Amino acid sequence: MDHVNLGRTGLKVSRICLGCMSYGAAITGGALPGRHPWALDEAATQPFLRQALDLGINFFDTANVYSSGASEEVLGRFIAGAVRRESVVIATKAWGVMRAEPNGQGLSRKAILFEVEESLRRLRTDFIDLYQIHRWDPETPIDETLEALHDLVKSGKVRYLGASSMHAWQFAKALHLSDRRGWARFVSMQPHYNLIYREEEREMIPLCLDEGVGVIPWSPLARGRLARPWQAPPTRRTETDAFGKTLYVRTEAADGEVAARLARVAEARGVPRAQVALAWLLGKPGVTAPIVGATSPHHLQDAAAALSIRLSPEEVALLEEAYVPHPVAGFG
Repeated sequence: MDHVNLGRTGLKVSRICLGCMSYGAAITGGALPGRHPWALDEAATQPFLRQALDLGINFFDTANVYSSGASEEVLGRFIAGAVRRESVVIATKAWGVMRAEPNGQGLSRKAILFEVEESLRRLRTDFIDLYQIHRWDPETPIDETLEALHDLVKSGKVRYLGASSMHAWQFAKALHLSDRRGWARFVSMQPHYNLIYREEEREMIPLCLDEGVGVIPWSPLARGRLARPWQAPPTRRTETDAFGKTLYVRTEAADGEVAARLARVAEARGVPRAQVALAWLLGKPGVTAPIVGATSPHHLQDAAAALSIRLSPEEVALLEEAYVPHPVAGFG
């Protein structure tokens, strides 16, 4: 497993990040706004977390809203019992609905300072390596959010700050304001980015390259669509993933052609589709570590194997030339 700097920081992360959205079906109580029907219980989760460590993955991404905090709890218990805390990089997020009350979501100072304490408790740690805003909060002034995040860094409870899907102008505004006020700035961006959704290549990724921001794409296999035959029967996740169903509904024909070309390249190389799709993404400028979910042993094996694949210019052109513009998706 290769390890590289996250953006312009000195933080070393594995080139594959294990996404923990699918972990933590055991809910500890309260409302369940972030519960995922496909999520694994704690016992089923343990082998994948162990497999990640065995492969040299040191980068784990979760969020407070995943299974209403159960994902953080499962990850925290595993890390506490399996490895030295300093040897791993834990990333989590805030923004989503955690409680059915006026301040139970968003990025106000009140919400951020409360939610970071809750995440620290669930993760069984004194600090979070990468604390990310899950989305842009239009109801909170961005300077309020950024100052609260800066205070977390200065307190030692957070080491680095990151952001996720938003418009490039919003991210540029946040970076500029942090620089102007002397606040800790975002060092990473989680965009929605894969072979069948490349809209972030237009503005966000060039902005990240110019600003030295690390890119850690979510849904690198398009919710599994790039890992199996295009017309394959639906999985439990595709059947129950309401958010995922909103991402690719208007470009089915064009996306199917990209998937068909992916299958051709994979067949010619004698490797699974997922390895080629991830190899393509790993070869794109600015990409630090795709966030890969794993619910079968081969998922992480394919991700690790993708690191050794170098696609030819001809293969890249074949994969890319059938792409058509997509409606912006994934910001909500």
